[in-house]
Amino acid sequence: MIKTKICSLLNIKYPILQGGMAWIATGELAAAVSNAGGLGIIGSGNAPAEIIREEISKIRNYTDKPFAINVMLLSPFAEEIIQLIYEEKIPVVTFGAGNPSKYIKKLKEESIKVIPIVPSVALAKRMEMAGADGVIVEGTEAGGHIGETTTMALVPQVVDAVKIPVIAAGGIADGRGFVSALALGAQGVQMGTVFVCSKECTVHNNYKNAILKAGDRSTSISGKSTGHPVRMIKNKLYREFINLEKNGVSVNELEKLGEGSLRKACMEGDVVTGTVMAGQISGMVKEIKTVKDIIDGIIEESYEVIKKISKIVEE
Repeated sequence: MIKTKICSLLNIKYPILQGGMAWIATGELAAAVSNAGGLGIIGSGNAPAEIIREEISKIRNYTDKPFAINVMLLSPFAEEIIQLIYEEKIPVVTFGAGNPSKYIKKLKEESIKVIPIVPSVALAKRMEMAGADGVIVEGTEAGGHIGETTTMALVPQVVDAVKIPVIAAGGIADGRGFVSALALGAQGVQMGTVFVCSKECTVHNNYKNAILKAGDRSTSISGKSTGHPVRMIKNKLYREFINLEKNGVSVNELEKLGEGSLRKACMEGDVVTGTVMAGQISGMVKEIKTVKDIIDGIIEESYEVIKKISKIVEE
């Protein structure tokens, strides 16, 4: 069995985390991942606390396994989500889109594990100094809000720079990617896009089909001029956004164009004028599977990959 420090830290069977994707990472999906041996994560996105409280109730009805809440620090509801995490005694919290240093001490005092998402060595080191239990190192291959450096280049640099466990994210969809992340020094992986195309994911089927139809060059990055770049599947909205960026329109105008567009794609199935956040591995996802089949398949394939590498070394 592949067992790393992350398994012990989070009390999970496999060192596999599910991304905390807004409007996608619901209680149903998170419960399925936790029940399959990984760490399911509820994505709070821009939702208010009462919505996330309902998702917490769902997951606790579906599983008694550990799970996490992802807090997006850009959300206007971030503070109330963090208060909810204290009240509900959530075992693990991940943070995205910002620096959560000011929250870490109190969360740790409540015995809550804290694992921020970082796009750089500098932020990883700051999180370690602030007391984080680990960091999720996300490369630019990932879907949604991203940094600039690739997973392959960033993960080993962070591993060399910190002593806390590192979880690799971005560009991982199968056993090959899983083993590669471990070879780079990561103690586990976080995956998002591959779990979107699971039977338990409640996102609109149009969203899933957009990923299934995607190829290796179907995603690109919008919003670079806003300071909050996002990887998404190229569609009418993407092209309009890029054209406006090229013409130098204001950040406010760009943000207005994107406002509510993720929900439109996820909940209403509008994958033409909605935002379809997805990673570069979209072209590797070919069918809808159960979460258990996805995780079991990754683990089984990882054993085969390790065996092949061992034969190369022997020869």
